[in-house]
Amino acid sequence: MATPDNHQPFDPHRDAYPPGPFYPPPPGPYGAPPFPGAPYPVYPGGPVGVPPEHGQAMTAMILGIVGLLCFSPAAPFAIWLGHKAMREIDASGGQLSGRGKAQAAFIMGIIGTVLLVLLVTYLIATGFAQGFVKGFGEGFRITSGS
Repeated sequence: MATPDNHQPFDPHRDAYPPGPFYPPPPGPYGAPPFPGAPYPVYPGGPVGVPPEHGQAMTAMILGIVGLLCFSPAAPFAIWLGHKAMREIDASGGQLSGRGKAQAAFIMGIIGTVLLVLLVTYLIATGFAQGFVKGFGEGFRITSGS
């Protein structure tokens, strides 16, 4: 009995039951791979972790936040400290982390410095500072005795 090439004859043992469970391949030379959900094996030397964070990255970020929110002179220091921390992290060759915090501090420091300069320029342009200086100068005026 001839059958077409793409048709296989009916086999009651093959077609009567669903396929069996999946069996993984035999273990390789280094042991069986972990089953799904199993923790990875711990290798000699301990687990590999994240490198320690640069100590000045968080300080620079705090200065950047304060400089940005309060228009304070902390913003230029955030630029300086953030740039310094980024250079040292890049030079460490992966031994230090925290570049994202240092970069965020650098950017916030730039924005805070620009806002600080705009605020000081506005105060000078509106004469707010002139009233203060005028009052300060009058307090030290030497008058001739009359």
